[in-house]
Amino acid sequence: MDFYEVIRKRRSIRSYEKKDVKEDKLKRILEAGRLAPSAYNYQPWHLIVVKDKEKITQLGDIYANEWLKKVPVIIVVCVDPSKSWTRSDGESFWKVDGAIITEHIVLAAANEGLASCWVCSFNEEKIKKALGIPKHIRVLAMLPIGYPAEKKGEVNERKPLNEILHLNQW
Repeated sequence: MDFYEVIRKRRSIRSYEKKDVKEDKLKRILEAGRLAPSAYNYQPWHLIVVKDKEKITQLGDIYANEWLKKVPVIIVVCVDPSKSWTRSDGESFWKVDGAIITEHIVLAAANEGLASCWVCSFNEEKIKKALGIPKHIRVLAMLPIGYPAEKKGEVNERKPLNEILHLNQW
């Protein structure tokens, strides 16, 4: 698929077919994430691939939404803030780095004909406990990955470019 077509067709999907994700597709998606840029190339992220049905159900319970319990794979994006770059004013870039790898994964999944959805509304401490994540690591997002059971058209609910673009100054 053409890159711009992938961007236009990528949608947040919350209904998935009961079909396993092929390993070769999952590996390509994870590789796309691994290749993501990060501030000063520190790469402060970790990915947890969850395929175990009991763990997926547990994560769905923590998220408190039934649809998440029915996905074949969840990629949990974690970041170590102590390993991320910090600007001279003290602003840490761990969330930015985590967002970049997350978006690489989401776009790669779309390119593979798979669906995903950024899930950020959860109790982080419960996720850490469920997956044995160390205390100093932050959980940024859960990404369900699978074949879409719902069909949506291209993204069109976006502001037009002329509403967000500023040339040379605000």
